[in-house]
Amino acid sequence: MMEVSYLLKLINMAFKLKPPFTNNSPIYERELEEGCMGKGNKNGTILIAPDLPKDAELSVIDHEEVHIDQVKRGDLDYDDKNVYWKGKSYARSKMKEGNPNLPWEKEAYSKTDPYDKY
Repeated sequence: MMEVSYLLKLINMAFKLKPPFTNNSPIYERELEEGCMGKGNKNGTILIAPDLPKDAELSVIDHEEVHIDQVKRGDLDYDDKNVYWKGKSYARSKMKEGNPNLPWEKEAYSKTDPYDKY
């Protein structure tokens, strides 16, 4: 029987997933637009900017997991033009994404450690 750690290593290599794995969200390092440290996707994956300090990386992942939970609950949705929060539509062209005053961001910031210090 194979060791669990060996199996996890094989899985990581096969799918190119990057630990830490929290709440079953696969985490991928990707170049993101300037100023963006992470993104939570509707498919449950999390993208993080490469070369984040470890403390910032964990905080960003926690923050993005809140957004994934919001999607799972049905409170948050989005497409290329709009973000939808609890039935209300917000035009992406008229907002600064990630603004802590947006209602979905307020919840995420209130539940996670701040990472603006990194």
